Amino acid sequence: MESSYAVISFPHDRGTQAAETTKPVKTPSENNIPIRHGEFETLTHALDYAAKGRTGYNFYSRRGKLYSSIPYSRLRHDARVLARKLLFLGVSRGSRVAIVANTHPEFVKFFFACQYAGLIPVPLPIVMHLNGAKAYIRQISRLLDICQARLAVASEEFFGYLQKAAEECTHQVDFIGKPEDFYVLPESSVQLRPLEKSELAYLQFTSGSTRFPKGVMITQDAVMSNLHAITKHGIKCRSGDRAVSWLPYYHDMGLVGLVLSTMASQLSVDYFGTTDFAMRPGLWLRLMAENRATISFSPPFGFELAALRLRSSDLENLDLSAWRVAGVGAEMIRPELLERFARRLEPCGFNPTAFLACYGMAECSLAVSFAPLGKGIQVDSVDAERLASHREIVPVPERGTGSKGRVKTFVKCGTPLPGFQVEIRDSFGKAVPAGKCGILFLRGPSVMSGYLGDKDATRAVLSEDGWLNTGDTAYLSGQDVVITGRSKDLIIINGRNIWPQDLEYVAENLDEVRIGDACAFSITGEDGKERAVLVIQYKNGDRQIKEALTGTLRGLVLKELGIDCVVKVVPKNTLVRTTSGKPSRSATKKACLEMGLL
Repeated sequence: MESSYAVISFPHDRGTQAAETTKPVKTPSENNIPIRHGEFETLTHALDYAAKGRTGYNFYSRRGKLYSSIPYSRLRHDARVLARKLLFLGVSRGSRVAIVANTHPEFVKFFFACQYAGLIPVPLPIVMHLNGAKAYIRQISRLLDICQARLAVASEEFFGYLQKAAEECTHQVDFIGKPEDFYVLPESSVQLRPLEKSELAYLQFTSGSTRFPKGVMITQDAVMSNLHAITKHGIKCRSGDRAVSWLPYYHDMGLVGLVLSTMASQLSVDYFGTTDFAMRPGLWLRLMAENRATISFSPPFGFELAALRLRSSDLENLDLSAWRVAGVGAEMIRPELLERFARRLEPCGFNPTAFLACYGMAECSLAVSFAPLGKGIQVDSVDAERLASHREIVPVPERGTGSKGRVKTFVKCGTPLPGFQVEIRDSFGKAVPAGKCGILFLRGPSVMSGYLGDKDATRAVLSEDGWLNTGDTAYLSGQDVVITGRSKDLIIINGRNIWPQDLEYVAENLDEVRIGDACAFSITGEDGKERAVLVIQYKNGDRQIKEALTGTLRGLVLKELGIDCVVKVVPKNTLVRTTSGKPSRSATKKACLEMGLL
């Protein structure tokens, strides 16, 4: 059922109410102010400047109909009015405000209202997990406890879950409501004092791909540094740029990359929902074409899903020649998935040189490195056996050639952004020589302050002198960062390092297995040895079909990787996913053990 939305007009008694519009807000080429690349001390300073222009946010329904446009001038006005209403509730400076982060105009209004009110916004996920509503309520309750939220807001669709989650909290949430419950409040007479550069800008929960989400503390100074680096050095925003995004607001790429960076560089951006993208990925490309958009980002699975679901009719009259930045990140990048997308969209004018590989994480605000613009995906091909056995980087002449053994291909994620230092270290924290793979450590101006209320977790990854242990395994190819996997996810069989992505890729290459429906990890057997496990989520419950699929996969894993593997074919909705929609290996492993599947 398609959602319908009403555009709210704020009651006000200060200033002039900005006019409502359902026409898309302008592109920067039609703007009346020069572009500034995040060159501000705080997010409110950035919005104060953007409000002088004609750009802003546009919101589209799942059918591609524009239902709300918010110029930055109106956003600033509405956010300041709402900020005074939040302060009427008597909360102290720095209090956390939990916002269930569905893709809707109300989210950005509440997020920036917090900025002006001196409060800390905390985006909450909208993803349902293994056990449906009950698990989601438990998750939200835990997040409310971690951030110690004083206020909480959710739209009608999610308010019931939020209300039940708050009832299960161990601490008291002072006020819980739908947006309209806040709009009817009186305005405080207290003068607004926006968050300052040394204060937190927001609290970002990690995706939880290896453990339960933690609250990443990001200061104004840190996020503004990252926004400047992204927009000036990473994607080099310019007059005429326009963005499209379906990425969730509760994920760092969606929030920092496509909400904050667009505002901080005064770009207009067109949004539609993440679930709407999953149902109709063609809408992404249609909006890109209709609005002559130039910038959009996605994890690799988004490009793959779009390529798989597109029909020939979807490509008719589709002009993607304006798309200059097709950013790809948030997970391991498989070049063959992007090649498939580029081939499919070539008749529409899509240029594969638009692909822009990047690397980042919530603990760094967002971005750490970008590949060079206009070069497309660049790869390294290395000897897979030497990498697995000795962590040595031994190049082979070309992908799949010039080597007697297996070849492993990795995407180069580019050079670190200005201000970042990177080191590759071994498991003891000692820097490794060039040509070796190890754990990526980095230090820079946009690194987090720590995890809220968790000093032990902070000390485990962040040193006193500012070095962050990313937990990712990597090596340097010249000055380029090359990510090879997630250190905590590594499967070690007979001394060999096996990346779970390799197992998942074997499965997802089968027609029967959808992208994102494979999850690999390891368990310790009764003999104390580590065993690789591959869990496949499959819609067909026929026993013979499942047994055939199990046998096929075991044979393929043995052939491709040379290891025995436990394969379990499980029903739909068994895999536990992170807030970004990826399978959570640790959570899925735990769930499978608890259900007696392993």
